[in-house]
Amino acid sequence: MTPATGTPARPLRVAIIGAGPTGFYVADHLLRNAQVVVEVDMFDRLPTPFGLVRLGVAPDHQKIKFVTNAFDKVAANPRFRFYGGVEFGKDVTLADLKAHYHQIVYCTGAQTDRRMGIPGEDLSGSHPATEFVAWYNGHPDYRDCAFDLTQERVAVVGVGNVAVDVVRILCRTPEELATTDIADYALEALRKSRVKEVYLLGRRGPAQAAFTNPEVKELGELADADVTALPEEVELDPLSRAVVERGQDRATQKKVEILKEYARRQPTGKSRRLILRFLVSPVELVGDGAGGVAALRLVHNELYATSTGTLQPRATDRFEELPVGLVFRSVGYRGVPLPGVPFNESWGVILNDKGRVLDPDSKQPIVGEYTAGWIKRGPTGVIGTNKPDAAETVECMFEDLARGAVLEPARPEAAAAEALVRQRQPNYVSYADWLKLDAIEVARGRAQGRPRVKLTRVEEMLAALGR
Repeated sequence: MTPATGTPARPLRVAIIGAGPTGFYVADHLLRNAQVVVEVDMFDRLPTPFGLVRLGVAPDHQKIKFVTNAFDKVAANPRFRFYGGVEFGKDVTLADLKAHYHQIVYCTGAQTDRRMGIPGEDLSGSHPATEFVAWYNGHPDYRDCAFDLTQERVAVVGVGNVAVDVVRILCRTPEELATTDIADYALEALRKSRVKEVYLLGRRGPAQAAFTNPEVKELGELADADVTALPEEVELDPLSRAVVERGQDRATQKKVEILKEYARRQPTGKSRRLILRFLVSPVELVGDGAGGVAALRLVHNELYATSTGTLQPRATDRFEELPVGLVFRSVGYRGVPLPGVPFNESWGVILNDKGRVLDPDSKQPIVGEYTAGWIKRGPTGVIGTNKPDAAETVECMFEDLARGAVLEPARPEAAAAEALVRQRQPNYVSYADWLKLDAIEVARGRAQGRPRVKLTRVEEMLAALGR
């Protein structure tokens, strides 16, 4: 008689696609179950783990990166394996995974930027903010991107945390950046930057801005950049005032107070200016005649209440042109479909119910396939928001195991999966390999008084591992 799945004789074998925070939260919830013996194999396209914690969190926000200490503890479990540099759909297919695992969980995040959908968006000098973020954080796919930092004026469209990170990095001094783990080549490029004025543009009012109070406060404390706002744009309109007063929303009241104080500030002679703008939407990027950006055409908005009571922007007949030579858009993100995995095109997420992947025709769960994180629910929340999200998915996984609704892999043993990976991607990076790379980066950093100096090319990483 075959032993039950989830016992020491026959562990529940789970493949996790994506080694970002969500992947680690899923692994943690799985491995903590005292009743079921689980083995987790985590796959990532990149040789390095941690996803956006390594490649998205701003280098001047080191504290947020301490969450990786918890992920190291998860990875130390003898029933956990990491296969870095192994791409789903290329090195291993869905059919391969079904032959080796009882359950598969997709945790690939939201990898592309939403477009603004306006004329001139593809002029040179117009970029998705995430490309700039990936570049300064040393992402191997983006390290060779080029951004024209000889431009004196830059606009960042959007007021979420990524947009705020971008304006902060553009406004920081080289001395401030030199104590972080920003990529070396980015530090050099920013050292030569000629940027003088940076605009942060929000389409709604100050009360609706997505940034948090600590984030906006930090903008007022930059060593060599004066921050300012337009008094008429930070004054609450009657609708916003009513919402804030009715909700007794202290945090929003405080945010508006901070912004009003910025509007009252006089320039102190710092070499850069950061201008926070509200109730404006880009309608066109104006070209310079040579394929570059010369200006951003804006329309002024007013707010109106929708049927659900949320306040949305509506264009007025007032326009202005902002002379800028570099534009970063940060207006939302969307997931990328995975080969063979049902996808909801309009939402940019994997088709799912509470993390169970659904068949697009029958709308019934597909046995053995799950999802968690941004690719499950869309790009919302902070790193920690993915923890309860992962728990919800894992609960479904254990429910399905209890009723026998799991895949029946032909070769479920760990050694068989490892042999497959070795054959397809002999240069894969294990967790032990990653710990060696980590130690090398930290040692390089220590020599310069920095948290780490990142290896940013895959070839460089493999060479450091002696391959």
